[in-house]
Amino acid sequence: MLTFILAAGGAAAKEEPYGLVAALREGGIVSQSTFTILVIFLFVSLYILFTKLFEQNKVIAQHKRIQQGFWTSNSLNEAAAKLDKNSAYRQLVDDGLEAQSKHKLLTDPVEAHDWLHNSLARSEASINSQLNGGLAFLATVGATAPFIGLFGTVVGIYRALIKIGSSGDPSIDKVAGPVGEALIMTALGLVVAVPAVLAYNWLQRRNKSIAEDLSSFSNDVLGFLASDGALRPTPVTKKAAPAKPATAAPGKPTAA
Repeated sequence: MLTFILAAGGAAAKEEPYGLVAALREGGIVSQSTFTILVIFLFVSLYILFTKLFEQNKVIAQHKRIQQGFWTSNSLNEAAAKLDKNSAYRQLVDDGLEAQSKHKLLTDPVEAHDWLHNSLARSEASINSQLNGGLAFLATVGATAPFIGLFGTVVGIYRALIKIGSSGDPSIDKVAGPVGEALIMTALGLVVAVPAVLAYNWLQRRNKSIAEDLSSFSNDVLGFLASDGALRPTPVTKKAAPAKPATAAPGKPTAA
């Protein structure tokens, strides 16, 4: 009995000509290459998404710490020591201090404000460039993945029609299966493209918010350096929780 069931199941599996595996087998090297490229695109897009989220969250956490205790220090060197060595905001402070020290070595008359501003702007651009790294790949995937899938579909339909024409049986059951299998590539292209586009737009929006915070901090550093520490922003302090009103003990009236 068991042998009969296994034989029937194997025969049913052999008679099932549809599905992704069948589409890849019938599509040949073109469909298999298209499928491989789209799968690579998907995994690389997910890798970029999670790594960029990790980088962005680190910078956002650094900004929160700076708002609370950075400007309470007496000097920028002392304040910079509180920051992580490889943090984005530490880079801005170090570049500002280095630019200030190098201004004295200039032989041409350059305003200290302009020199510091340009140095901090270059530092900002470097940080923003690092944060935007990899996003161009997401945009490329979002723009090209549907067309790559469509290419696989067109080739798959062409091969299916050639096979149907050579068999001489144009019935609907012979046409619908191979053509439907070819459309799998288009669906796969959309599955890869849509998350890539969503991830690109989301990461870009977060990068824009981070760039605004970096620009504001850079302006504060510039004001501190240009005024020899006289101009500094007010630190953001945590608001204390409101006190709960006292409740009277049972049986004792409260004071009027």
